[in-house]
Amino acid sequence: MNCREVEPLLGAYLDGELDLLHSLEIEAHLSECAPCSRALEELRQLRLAVSGARQYRASKQLRARLVRPAGGNARWLAIAASLLLAAVAVWRLAPANDGTGRRMETAIVENHVRSLLADHLLDVHSADRRTIQPWFSGKLDYAPEVEDISSHGFVLLGGRLDYLDGRPVAALVYQRAQHVVNVFVWPSPGDPDHTAQVHSVEGYQVVGWRAKGMNWWAVSDLDAAGLEELPLCPCFMPPHPALEARALRSLIRPVSD
Repeated sequence: MNCREVEPLLGAYLDGELDLLHSLEIEAHLSECAPCSRALEELRQLRLAVSGARQYRASKQLRARLVRPAGGNARWLAIAASLLLAAVAVWRLAPANDGTGRRMETAIVENHVRSLLADHLLDVHSADRRTIQPWFSGKLDYAPEVEDISSHGFVLLGGRLDYLDGRPVAALVYQRAQHVVNVFVWPSPGDPDHTAQVHSVEGYQVVGWRAKGMNWWAVSDLDAAGLEELPLCPCFMPPHPALEARALRSLIRPVSD
């Protein structure tokens, strides 16, 4: 793709509205084009500025002028304005970026697939968590907890920087047999914890939870049972009810007469 083709798509790319193929093509172009990269950053800064701007309630006089009958089309204009306000309200209330919405799950899967297809799975390649955690220092405003869970069948490959929920995030990369597991983590201060919830999205298993002020998301093409075998470490994943029950049954032995 060239600059003329990329420029009108930057807004949709930033909002995650493009399909995977076009996203990969734009990313390839951005890696080689400084002007388009600057344009994307300007759009990102504009979005941040708009989202952080103060909001004002329209005065009674202005609202009256908007709905005042002024001709044959006034009634339809008023209806259209009402529908627009309703749509904005629904959009603002939709859980698109709170870690539980379908939109976030789809974004998680797209980033997982992109990391595999675009040959950008790892920025730092190491099986030593003491190497990976400091690597993120200075690149992010937080340091993710990194677990060595190779004894449970999940081999630590390394980590990389990614972009989710409107901000840079840490991606920890594990492998189980031939299956790659991406684990995304970023702060969520003040939000309540919630237990793991597993969903299937486009053939991938996605599990999200919140613990200790952090959002956690794991995604893989492992089946649900395989992904649920992630270790029940409090700093990594809260106890999963199904696994708790399985562990409890393993501790109970029949008593013979």
